[in-house]
Amino acid sequence: MSENQKTLKAIVILLAGLLCFDVMILEVRYLLANYSAPELSAYRNVFGILPSLLVMLYTGELQFQKKSLALRQWKLAFVRGAIVAVAQLTFYSSVGFLELATISVLGHTSGLFMVLLSIFLFKERVGKWRWGALIIGFWGAILIIQPGSETFSISALLPLVAAFSYALYLVSMRYFDDDAPNALIYIYASFASGLVATVFAFFSGDITPVASLKDGSMILLMSMAGGTGMLLMMFAYRTAPASALAPFGYFAIISAFVFGWIFFGEFPVDKLFPGVLLIILAGAIIIWREHYVRQKQAETV
Repeated sequence: MSENQKTLKAIVILLAGLLCFDVMILEVRYLLANYSAPELSAYRNVFGILPSLLVMLYTGELQFQKKSLALRQWKLAFVRGAIVAVAQLTFYSSVGFLELATISVLGHTSGLFMVLLSIFLFKERVGKWRWGALIIGFWGAILIIQPGSETFSISALLPLVAAFSYALYLVSMRYFDDDAPNALIYIYASFASGLVATVFAFFSGDITPVASLKDGSMILLMSMAGGTGMLLMMFAYRTAPASALAPFGYFAIISAFVFGWIFFGEFPVDKLFPGVLLIILAGAIIIWREHYVRQKQAETV
């Protein structure tokens, strides 16, 4: 298979993963009428790991043997799991307050947070292009949130907290040993996120018995869609370079806008513009700059 064919395959897988996340969000919006965000986050973490476990067992990436399950940096893996639980809780909470398109747009600030975290955690040198992208992107987020205005709500910060948490989860991957198996890291983090999410749900005091078979089916679909989406994203980014796939991630904004309009009558055009354009521009600058730097490094080798 040629590189172009691999990239095309990865793009299709990526888009399929994004659609799975759309299904998950739609289910969450409907389920929030009867269940709390902490509950749904707990269900997502507990049942959402099943697709990945099945695939890892099938491919042999995961073997239930004492030696193969040992991870030297297990504490870090558990901390990353707790970070994911916070990200999912804030994300699910935002679905009950904000338009789907607004959540999607603000969620794309995760790339900006990743650059910012790399500066402070790994002392990476960032030039004027990426600094400019950070300023443009966060200015776009401010225009959407509108702090200080009469329309501002603290709930508008929830997607930003989720985006920051996801960014921290991804960036912290660099702390692991190079020979640490990705599958094992994922399992540890998933177990921890499920445990922490369950604790959140328990202490929230909103534990609600599943009311019907329909609700149980929707909860299972929500969890499996989220887990499958994460699995497809992982496959996509293992098949093709991130720089080739990153632009297609913005498809999520379009799909969120369309689904929000069709299913919930949401049409937040005035709220999103021009902030959404600035966030997309900032992401495009970062993608272009990273691609440019890699090309230069390859030419000097």
